[in-house]
Amino acid sequence: MLKKTLLLFTAALICFSSFSKGKKNLTVVFYNVENLFDTINHPDKRDNDFTPMGKLKWDTRRYNDKVSKLSYVLSSINKDELPEIIGLCEIENEDVIQDLIDQERLKKGNYRIAHSESPDKRGIDCALIYKKNDFKYLKHETINIEFPWEKEYKTRDILYVQGLVGRKDTLNIFVNHWPSRRGGQEKSEPNRIFVAKQLKKAVNRIQTKNSTAKIIIMGDFNDEPTDKAVVETLQADNNRNTDNTKGLYNLMYDLQTNGEGTYNYRGNWNMLDNIIVSNSLLNGSKGYQTMHNSGRIYRSKKICYKNKKGVYTPSRTFAGPKYYGGFSDHFPVYFKMNR
Repeated sequence: MLKKTLLLFTAALICFSSFSKGKKNLTVVFYNVENLFDTINHPDKRDNDFTPMGKLKWDTRRYNDKVSKLSYVLSSINKDELPEIIGLCEIENEDVIQDLIDQERLKKGNYRIAHSESPDKRGIDCALIYKKNDFKYLKHETINIEFPWEKEYKTRDILYVQGLVGRKDTLNIFVNHWPSRRGGQEKSEPNRIFVAKQLKKAVNRIQTKNSTAKIIIMGDFNDEPTDKAVVETLQADNNRNTDNTKGLYNLMYDLQTNGEGTYNYRGNWNMLDNIIVSNSLLNGSKGYQTMHNSGRIYRSKKICYKNKKGVYTPSRTFAGPKYYGGFSDHFPVYFKMNR
């Protein structure tokens, strides 16, 4: 009996040591996967188009092809290994995420899922998948968005996930998909400013308890780094000359000012997909850290469409009702941390 107990204790200790030692490098990704719906009609969601008999003729073949292509993208971002942490938006439910992480290219990642159903009437949500052996999940919850001036308008929740990396680094991760620009950027801007305010309150609560808390904010903001909701309301900018650990730095800001983007609308690039980190995660901090210039856009030609002008844009699945069979209408964004 004693021998058996010692063996179990030793095995548990080895397992803990393996996790607590942690990796030297971690890759964090965000990807708007463009309407990853299953083929089932859910009566409580506006998903009729994404059924075999619907307008988009969304059948098993098209669905399986989409999931396979998304797994290709996510497995190609880091040529050395699969990303440890991946934020997703425009996923319908946990089943489609499970189908994604069950793909052969992603299986070895041993991914787990953090997800909650949001009240969005189309049924699209945010989610986080993470390597179980590299990110110790602690909890997740959602920030529900209710607009005082439009009670019936339901948008995506903000997903908040907390977990450990390495020996004792706690990461506070927010996955976002802010309201669209439907009706025009200016007309729809108040909705995104309101969401940014709710996110900022959540960040402030964390930083009030711990001024050096490590925070990662990722998502499709439907706004660019220089837009009001991001740079003024959320107060995320590209100021490198500050000792304020509570400050927020947008890793995609300088890429936008250089004319780069993740979404191409009528020939113009928009940096709608943002990754923002607290200054406590930037170079010079203890434990895992990153650098001001670590933000990246993954845009391999394999996942692009070459238009008539010779410009490579995201190869999308649909344009309106027309099926193109591509990957997504957004490029993924990512950064690396090391310790």
